[in-house]
Amino acid sequence: MWVVTDPDMLRHHRYIRSNGYDPAWVVENQMGPHPLWLLEALTEVLPIEPGMRVLDLGCGRAMTSIFLAREFGAQVWATDLWIPAEENERRIAEAGLSELVTAVHAEAHALPFEPEFFDLVVSLDAYQYFGTDDLYLGYLLSFLKPGGRIGAVMPGTVRELGEEIPSTLAPFWEWDFCCWHTPQWWRSHWAKTRKVGIDHVGTIEDGWRDWLQFNDTITPWVTGWWVDEVATTHEMLMADQGRELCFVSITATKPTAAKEATTT
Repeated sequence: MWVVTDPDMLRHHRYIRSNGYDPAWVVENQMGPHPLWLLEALTEVLPIEPGMRVLDLGCGRAMTSIFLAREFGAQVWATDLWIPAEENERRIAEAGLSELVTAVHAEAHALPFEPEFFDLVVSLDAYQYFGTDDLYLGYLLSFLKPGGRIGAVMPGTVRELGEEIPSTLAPFWEWDFCCWHTPQWWRSHWAKTRKVGIDHVGTIEDGWRDWLQFNDTITPWVTGWWVDEVATTHEMLMADQGRELCFVSITATKPTAAKEATTT
């Protein structure tokens, strides 16, 4: 168990709901940028009602699934490839939410759900790993009810980066960062399918600063390979200063009729 002695270390003036969660629990279960902050930012543009069936795709250690159930009364299917369902089941049970949250071990292209089962799909810091596939949104929408909504938040860029990576980022650039794109890229990527109507697309205000704050806050508590990870992330974000890097949020609605969607 990770030990965090300062209860205010992860307080954020915008994310009031997230402030109510034990910092030690957040630090222990993190797998990247603060997932509850990303989710709370998404819920500002994506309403969630009690009783909704929600697919939390790429949920990691199910923190976001627990948040959705506790804060909104949603029924959540916490779905992840890298974390065993049994491990997430224990975490969900410890939170007292076994009746609302179901842990599922599945790969994003092989989801074990009935057609049109969900009212809502969310994905936090995960969709970029599988959703850049031109055909993936169409597959995912088969599990969403007509009129249902989908929302995602992922690392992105202010402008599309081509073969030449800016000198400020080049020392830190990993090949899989090529899945980071602009809000405009994601709008076009979803809209060109004509299977959804785009409701919102943009960047999270000061998202890179939030990322830096969380990264630097957890630094004293990380071990193993995380030590190099947080050190490199600090250097990258400080070098960039928000010139290129951001967090993109996008939401869309599946049409209620069989006709193709129009975008706004």
